[in-house]
Amino acid sequence: MNRPAAAVATFKEGYSCSQAILVAYAEDLGLPRATALRIASGFGAGMGRLAETCGAVTGAVMVLGLKHGGTAADDRDAKEKTYQRVQDFVRRFQARCGSATCRHLLGCDISTPAGLQQAQDQGLTVTLCPQFVHAAAEVLEELL
Repeated sequence: MNRPAAAVATFKEGYSCSQAILVAYAEDLGLPRATALRIASGFGAGMGRLAETCGAVTGAVMVLGLKHGGTAADDRDAKEKTYQRVQDFVRRFQARCGSATCRHLLGCDISTPAGLQQAQDQGLTVTLCPQFVHAAAEVLEELL
């Protein structure tokens, strides 16, 4: 199974969008699955269901950091290259999906009780979110 399909399968198991993305790449980048699941757990639903940056996007940013991030505080080159990769990822994701913000992607604000109810009633996390997870992983495939 390719990584975009693996990420969607993980999401459909019940993990968050951020967890699904990070787990699809983590072990290849030296991060154990259980650790990846814990690290990404607070980023789903637009960061703790705040409906801010899409969890698939934040998961991808974590993958880019694992792959390209520096480990020395004074490694400005690694920081700049990582920032450039993140910006490129976000631009590509936005071009495919229209936004990188959860509330815009879903068309409702799941940080509010009414918005969460709307998302549940319309099955948005079942119909839309797998598409965003797949798109994020496809963009990562292009960039990695």
